[in-house]
Amino acid sequence: MASPTLACFTLLISVISTTTITTSFTVDLIHRDSPLSPSYDSSTTHFHRLRESFLRSIARASRFTHAATTPTIESTVISSSGEYLKNVSIGTPPVQLLGIADTGSDLIWTQCKPCKQCFYQNPPLFDPAHSSTYKTLPCQSSSCSDLDQATCAATTSGQDTCQYSYRYGDRSYTHGSLSVETFIVGDLSKPTNGGKFSYCLVPTAAKSDVASKISFGSASIVSGAGTVSTSLVSKQPNTFYYLTLKAISVGEKKVLYKSLSNKAVAGSEGNIIIDSGTTLTLLPPGFHDEVVAALEVAINAERVSDPRGVLSLCFKSKKDDIGVPVITAHFSGGADVKLNALNTFARVEDDMVCFTMIPADDVAIFGNLAQINFLVGYDLNEGTVSFKPTDCTKHR
Repeated sequence: MASPTLACFTLLISVISTTTITTSFTVDLIHRDSPLSPSYDSSTTHFHRLRESFLRSIARASRFTHAATTPTIESTVISSSGEYLKNVSIGTPPVQLLGIADTGSDLIWTQCKPCKQCFYQNPPLFDPAHSSTYKTLPCQSSSCSDLDQATCAATTSGQDTCQYSYRYGDRSYTHGSLSVETFIVGDLSKPTNGGKFSYCLVPTAAKSDVASKISFGSASIVSGAGTVSTSLVSKQPNTFYYLTLKAISVGEKKVLYKSLSNKAVAGSEGNIIIDSGTTLTLLPPGFHDEVVAALEVAINAERVSDPRGVLSLCFKSKKDDIGVPVITAHFSGGADVKLNALNTFARVEDDMVCFTMIPADDVAIFGNLAQINFLVGYDLNEGTVSFKPTDCTKHR
């Protein structure tokens, strides 16, 4: 399973801790297309921004597939590719940065001075020379041993330093020194690895002054009426959080999970990744097609084609209510997650709404649109993910 083990890009920041935190805190999660985000472009329409997020989903799925077939640890090197952002600080004295919150990556990284071939970023590069808590790690450290690609280099003082090197599917690369540094989220200035966190994602069309929330420690416990829980599955690569999807129901029509072999099964273990950084939900083609067929029967509206060719099921309608049935994702352990229309359909044009689940050959992903207005809690100690229907615009 994913864990906050390493951070990289010229500087690797380790936030490893074996101490369970006894305090808790909650911070804002800002969608990259929200007016609260520095990435927000007011000159583009909501429909354009939504379409761009769909394309990022497809590109991200390709990276996940590459990660599953290569021994190197994967992360994205494009600083604006994440969907949700949060304020963090590193170093002593602390330097505030805007970080990507991403359950599909196990790296925490930032660019640092000196950097000869860094990609462009608006904030100044972090300067470890100005931090009293920055320290490089030696080649004999356990963190260095955990890297698939590491070398040893001598510093000017004669000490050896662990050097990492990662290459990515788009032929870009990063290399530098493995280091430890103070990492601050919220009001805590100490390492945090209590094994529990939760988030609540507001609808993308919600009013602009409301941010999503992410909580750590005791504040992240998800319980109470309506809560359902399913087991995390340990698989490789352990960067991702794997769940077992057994079936999807469209109204009363239940469709068993179908693998790429086109065989209807009750759901092999760990067959889908839950990911906050992917907008769309991706399903195996045969399984997806049966869900679409059930929706066609259930929805009484004129079917049209997506002019961009990305979404597989679209209807022509200027009405918000086209009679979308409740779609239930049946996860292992009896965790039935009931998805409303805002979780499964999106208005992509003034007169068009489309299904936000698409077919994918190589990887299945439970994306962030499907998680909107749910309090989603991860308990890594118990190995569970919990869902609780919640109005996330009111969650604090």
